[in-house]
Amino acid sequence: MTTQDDDATQLRAYPDGPILVRGDFVLLDEDGDAIPAPRRTVALCRCGRTAIPPFCDGTHVLPRHGTAS
Repeated sequence: MTTQDDDATQLRAYPDGPILVRGDFVLLDEDGDAIPAPRRTVALCRCGRTAIPPFCDGTHVLPRHGTAS
């Protein structure tokens, strides 16, 4: 059994969902500037459909509208 440090950063990827980041972390944009994290646990979008990048807004669970064939 392993013990977890409450301050250690943890990343957890969910199938067809976001990456959860927990613990102490600094989130940086492509220029190296800090992106304010609203809390100690955030969900990062992987589907690219979020309205609040880089954070997940749950859009990945909505059905996609495709063209009829």
